[in-house]
Amino acid sequence: MEARAVARFVRITPRKARRVVDLIRGRSAEDAVTMLRFAPQAASEPVRKVLESAMANAEHNLQLGRNTLRVTRAYVDEGPTMKRWRARAQGRPGPLEKRTCHITVVVEPVQEQPGAGQNRNRRAR
Repeated sequence: MEARAVARFVRITPRKARRVVDLIRGRSAEDAVTMLRFAPQAASEPVRKVLESAMANAEHNLQLGRNTLRVTRAYVDEGPTMKRWRARAQGRPGPLEKRTCHITVVVEPVQEQPGAGQNRNRRAR
């Protein structure tokens, strides 16, 4: 069971959004929200909103608890680029590209493996 949320056409460059998404991938959802709340990057706010939306989808649609969720997949795709121009020297136009991105976050409940902690201190042979 997985719950996902997608934010499309977010006005942040995909490269900057990927920096933030790489921080939360594989973490528990509650830890990721706390991390994003205090992250200094501008992309952390839209990523946090998408993550909270995925958590709400898991709660409402799948009846899962918020504290059992883990971010299994999170990725950023490139959206359309708005082409604009800016005045340059001698009245000539210069290109200006305003990039957008699509942010996707997938959360799943953590499933404990039976006997997962038994071989913790044993060396591999």
